[in-house]
This record gives sequence, structure tokens and C-alpha cells, in this order.
Amino acid sequence: MTEAGIWISRRERKKRVFQPRGRRDCFGELVQIDGSHHWWFENRGPKCALLVYIDDATGKLLHLRFAGSENTFDYLHATKAYLQQWGKPLAFYSDKHGVFRSTHASEKDRTSLTQFGRALYELNIDIICANTPQAKGRVERANQTLRDRLVKEMRLRGIDTIEEANAYAPEFIADFNARFGKQPRNPKDMHRPLADHENLDGAMCRKEVRTLSQALTLRYDKVLFILDPTEQAKALAGKKIVVCDYPDGRLEIMHESFTLPYRTFDKLRSIHRPEVVENKRLDDMLSIVAELQAGRELQRSKSGPRRTGQTNHMFGIPDGSTANGYQKRGRKPGPRTDFMNDPDVIAKREKALMRQPAAE
Repeated sequence: MTEAGIWISRRERKKRVFQPRGRRDCFGELVQIDGSHHWWFENRGPKCALLVYIDDATGKLLHLRFAGSENTFDYLHATKAYLQQWGKPLAFYSDKHGVFRSTHASEKDRTSLTQFGRALYELNIDIICANTPQAKGRVERANQTLRDRLVKEMRLRGIDTIEEANAYAPEFIADFNARFGKQPRNPKDMHRPLADHENLDGAMCRKEVRTLSQALTLRYDKVLFILDPTEQAKALAGKKIVVCDYPDGRLEIMHESFTLPYRTFDKLRSIHRPEVVENKRLDDMLSIVAELQAGRELQRSKSGPRRTGQTNHMFGIPDGSTANGYQKRGRKPGPRTDFMNDPDVIAKREKALMRQPAAE
């Protein structure tokens, strides 16, 4: 391939030229957002992500939020706080992270939005995805500065948790902007207030459409929701309704602007494992079965949301999230031959064989 000119080594390739771009004219015209994974608490706490919102025209930090990772719920929570403080910007400028841009868009529907993109669309805010990190250099350089200055400030104050860091963030933002903020070329503020018909709380959540069955039930993330048999619910049988999953753990079932009361039946919670019954002829088999059952993990739907940034939700069965105190048990058990060679299993097997009557 090298001799045929199909493949060119990295050294021989021409380097791309990234020319500088001027700042936007107005404050709030373009807000760059990005998440920076770093040891923000050094060796005093876990590695986490910092969600950064910075204005392109002035270089001022507009919002900071520490989170366990870059996830939809934390971005919804941070964006809601930003909009409550500043209003709606003209557009957000981000990278091609899965929160902002659908990575599995179908060929038929190339306009498919992520949950974050859908929330911004409902509020009439555009989001633009940069093709390279250099294109959003304002926030990238801010991340480098924060990794130096913010880390040292939190070290001096003994901050070692995400909650303490989020409480300190407004103080740091005010000091940072006073030192490094620039005046825009145009004094006009492009932030817009929320319209009368726009619901900020209703937009900043995860929404999925479900079809209500004739029995007034629907399924969401392996939970069966049973609607109260009101006249309004009976009229919606067989029709589409919306499940609203909020970052603070609330879950509402909506039709247009009406909330439908419900009760739940969690099939995963109803599963219980029978205890191993001691029997002189079944000890070996039951010990193996118990080991196999101990390694099984109850999981939510793979297509459901990752609840890393969500708190106080009803889906308590482990879903791979570490933000709610869940810790994985480790690797699942291997083939059965691994247990057959386990010293404990061998000892139980020999003990069981000794109790069997001798062959005549």
C-alpha cells in the first residue's frame, strides 16, 4: 500500500492549518460548552468531570458544574441552572459527544436528536457541533487554565467532594471573570427571556413516547406503569403518551399538558432467589447453583437511560451506575469447570460423597 501510494505515513502527511477565528460580537451570541475529565481533587477525591460554559465574545465563565461524568442528566441540570441565571443564548457550541449529537442516527431520519438536543429545540436554542477541538479553542484553553488555577484554589480551601466544589464554583467564577473577562465589541446582550408558552422544567428532562394499552398500562425501563382508571385515562387507551424522566428523580406520565396519576409494578424487584436447602445428596449441585446465582446481576433495559447524574429515582436495581452508591461485584462467574476446580467446591463434594452409603 505504501509503494502504491494508497497509504501515507503520519510523518509524510501534510499537517492541517488551523487559523484563528475572531470572537463573536455580542455577549450570549455563542456559548461554548465542554466537559473536562481530570483529577480535580488531586489525591483527596475521585476523578470527575467539570462541565464548563464559557461565552465566546467575552471569554467569561458563565457556569461550572462538577459531575461524576459527562452524561445527559448532569448536562440538563447544568443547562437549566444556566438558563435560569442568564436566559437563552443564540446557540451552544460543543464537540461531537454522544450527549449532543446522535451517534446512531438512521439513514431515513438524519435529523434525529439526542435528549439534550430535543430539550434545546423545545426552547428554541440551536446547538452547533465542532468538527475539531481547535474549532472550540476558547473552552479548550479555559479547561487548561482551570486545571491549574481551580485545582490550586480547591486545594487551599480543602475541598475534596463534588458537593463542596459546586458550592464554591460561583465564587471562583466571579473572581475569574473579574481578572480575565473581556468587553464585547457590541454591548448588546443576545440572551433572550423564556417565552410564555415555554416550560423550562418540562423541557429539561428525558422524554420517551409510549403507547397506552387497553388495560391502561405501559412499560418503561422494565417497570410496568399502571394508570389510574380515570375518565381521561380511559379515553387515551391505544394512544401515544409521553414519559418524562427528570434529573431529580421525578417521573411523570403526560398527555399534552395533563399529568396522569399512576402506580408501578417493578418486575425486577419482585424476583427473589430461593435459599439453598441442605440435603446430603444435593449439597454439591446446590452449592454450584448458589455460586452461579450469586454472580447474576439484575439489569435495567440496555436501551434505557444511564442514571449516573440522576438522584432519588425509583429504578433502584443496579444499572451500572456508580453515582448512587452501587458497586459492581466484579467479573461474572466463568464456565462451570472453574467451579469444579474450586477448593471449596471440591471439599463440599468430598464431604457429600462421604455421607453416601457404600456400594454393596
